[in-house]
Amino acid sequence: MRQFYAALILLVFGPAITCSQVRLPSILSSGMVLQQNDSASIWGWGNTGQKINVTASWDSKAFSTTVNNLGRWLIKLKTPGAGGPYTLNIKSGGQDIELSDVLVGEVWLCSGQSNMEYSSYNSGSKFIKEELPVCYNNHIRFYNIPRAASDYPQDDIRAEWKTCDSNSLKPFSAVGYFFGKKLQQVLNIPIGLINASWGGTPAEAWTPAESIAADDSLKTAAASLKEVPWGPVTPGLDYNGMLAPITKFNIAGVIWYQGEANTGTNATYARLIRTMIDAWRAKWNSVFPFYYVQIAPYKYESNNVGALLQEQQTKVMTHPKTGMVVITDLIDSVTNIHPSDKRFVGSRLAGWALADTYGQKTGPYKSPAIQNVQTEKNKLILSFSNAPTGLMSKDKTIKGFYISGDKEEWVAGEAKIENDKIEVWNKDLKKPVYVRYGFGNTIIGNVFSKEGLPLCPFRTDSWAVDQSTGKQ
Repeated sequence: MRQFYAALILLVFGPAITCSQVRLPSILSSGMVLQQNDSASIWGWGNTGQKINVTASWDSKAFSTTVNNLGRWLIKLKTPGAGGPYTLNIKSGGQDIELSDVLVGEVWLCSGQSNMEYSSYNSGSKFIKEELPVCYNNHIRFYNIPRAASDYPQDDIRAEWKTCDSNSLKPFSAVGYFFGKKLQQVLNIPIGLINASWGGTPAEAWTPAESIAADDSLKTAAASLKEVPWGPVTPGLDYNGMLAPITKFNIAGVIWYQGEANTGTNATYARLIRTMIDAWRAKWNSVFPFYYVQIAPYKYESNNVGALLQEQQTKVMTHPKTGMVVITDLIDSVTNIHPSDKRFVGSRLAGWALADTYGQKTGPYKSPAIQNVQTEKNKLILSFSNAPTGLMSKDKTIKGFYISGDKEEWVAGEAKIENDKIEVWNKDLKKPVYVRYGFGNTIIGNVFSKEGLPLCPFRTDSWAVDQSTGKQ
């Protein structure tokens, strides 16, 4: 009788057991780019107890493991320096999976909201028409993650690696492409770009929910976010659906373009982004660089919310291995929240990565920033960092400065550039104390380093700022 039941079990369940196949996540596939000189994770799913063997053609060493009691397995491979194409073979029993055309190079995650998500093709981006006929580059690969929100961290997504060409470029992040293009040109190695972005989403949705819940100020700010029809605002939903599935896939760093959706909760934004960065670094187990874009001037419905968000973004630069791109000079108009010039945004981000991550300064990459303020009679003398050869204005009249005494009463400031210093005054203000530059939703200055990078907006006061509703 026991033999009968054993035979019956084998008859019913045997095909499912013997035919079950090893499965890989979609990010591990032919055409992928692995991070060079690293310990790459090769992982997947299978039957408990199955033996998995993995071999990479760059050294032909065989590695093996066994599927655990949760049906999961993982093997780490030491990747070589940039090169390829290579093949990876995953074998288990009679199953043989071959991943071909695998490159090894630098892998970057491109994330944020619509200004990162917008493709070169459908957003009216400048410069793209001339890119499409000549963009083919087998050493640039795209992995475009579709929008997906989830209440719980997911283990896989539906996406595929594609070689950069006129078809794969059209739906891909324009900022990401121009960033990767410059990196590939300068480093001359394979570049893998992973795009995970969703228009109109606040940073809370990209931050693991437990990180928000552990901080009372962030939790309060998140609770004040209003639901919108175009995307999630709940903490963790974008992270769970789009980033959690790839945290085992090693990356070189992150570029980030987001903030417009957080203007209403600007007071906690710097704290939020630092928390998000730390959470991501913990999930990837890597203190990777994080380079981001300061939002552009825009005519928001409420006063000064854009300026306050910009101020918070500037504060994030105190966090380790971060850098910020200023783009006040790249807008079309203050009524367009999506500046069309994505080429220079991507190029400026690449400047940060090339200099700070790869030690290759291809030109100026840091915008000048306020460093010190001194009072001399009825003038304020401003000193700046990141202006090695001095400052300049692209117009005869310098714009964007406002000054006040010790009691708040702002007046427009006249200004004069003296090398890397600026004198600011107003003939009707005898004792100036505080200064603001480009501080306002739509106030745009015209001061640049002589290398051509715009001066970062700033203020030296800490007074409460009007955020009342009413277009500026």
